[in-house]
Amino acid sequence: MNTPNRTFAARSLLACASAWALSTLLVPSAQALTLTDDLVKIGVLTDMAGPYSGMGGPGSVVAARMAIDDCLKAECKGMNIELVSADNQNKADIAASRAREWLDVQKVDALVDLTNSAGALAIQQIIKERGGIAMYSGPATTRLTNDDCARNGFHWMFDTYSLAASPVAAMTQQGAKKWFFVTVDYAFGHSFEKDATAVVKANHGEVVGSVKHPLNASDFSSFLLQAQSSGADAIALANGAQDTVNAMKAVQEFGIGGGKQQILAMLVFLTDVHSMGLETAKGLKFSEGFYWDMDEQTRAFSERFAKLHRGNKPTMVQAGVYSSTLHYLKSVAAAGTDDWKVVAEKMRELPIEDPIMRNASIRDDGRVIHDMYMFEVKTPQESKGPWDYYKLVSTIAAQDAFQPLETSTCPLLKK
Repeated sequence: MNTPNRTFAARSLLACASAWALSTLLVPSAQALTLTDDLVKIGVLTDMAGPYSGMGGPGSVVAARMAIDDCLKAECKGMNIELVSADNQNKADIAASRAREWLDVQKVDALVDLTNSAGALAIQQIIKERGGIAMYSGPATTRLTNDDCARNGFHWMFDTYSLAASPVAAMTQQGAKKWFFVTVDYAFGHSFEKDATAVVKANHGEVVGSVKHPLNASDFSSFLLQAQSSGADAIALANGAQDTVNAMKAVQEFGIGGGKQQILAMLVFLTDVHSMGLETAKGLKFSEGFYWDMDEQTRAFSERFAKLHRGNKPTMVQAGVYSSTLHYLKSVAAAGTDDWKVVAEKMRELPIEDPIMRNASIRDDGRVIHDMYMFEVKTPQESKGPWDYYKLVSTIAAQDAFQPLETSTCPLLKK
């Protein structure tokens, strides 16, 4: 269902992506598989035209299609696979309604991307009740692997802990003892601020204030001026995508930061840097789970992606959609069935092997751990061309990058 103010361009983009995604790949059966309706059906549920559409959106559909194509050439040869997609409009009720329809009526086997933490938490409850597999590459809330964990829910790429732990700890240890948070006002932002606050306090710092802003805010002047006048050593932007872009533009416009007061953008996507430009983004440090120019494997994958997605390099969300979709399909092939209970266990058994993740595995709480990276945005002079934006600062080992399992509140761990 589209809102009345959706633009014609956005509708056209969604229509094109959905029409392409709805095509079915039919190959004569070559394996003994027990599939519901002789079909494996995957649904990409994401923000197709809103503030998160650049880091997910149609690009996530492209990534899922690439994973299907790759698996059909190997482990999935002979398998019938269908891909569908829909826009959640960043609303939890729409996300939940679409998930129910897909699972109950359209017999979708697995849901991927699922950007927006509030919608993801709603979907997690649905799959607990109805079954199916959910793989979260876009949401960041750590609740998905804590109180709200599910045996059939997998948090794939990043979360608020992995994004906050390293940069916040490093800055606090280096002298930024007083923190102020500018936080997007829904589950993602709340989780972000909570996890980062714990890291600040663990490193003998304090939070001197915070302010909440609505999703997709256009004017950050009042929020940032409050932060500037707070006396904080560090101002943390606990938001993402277009909100981070708009906030950083306001930071530059008002001359905030510099000197003793530092700015930390806690979630930065490649598309955000592309939108901001290097002059605005230069020097930003942050954690990421994927960068297109890491090695030969990431570059080859990203070149294929760019040819299918208007020259754009993939974000870590889109890369996570590829990785999760491919691993799910390999697990279906290995299990010989699309029964979600069997496949969920097979996903934990099989190693995660793809061009995206390094040292990856699935824990009992559903958290996919893997190496994370600290990057710094290059200056315009350092960049060699389009999309050449990051330089690697350090690698955070998989076992250190995510919340320790012993501190998890996931009920599954008690059984």
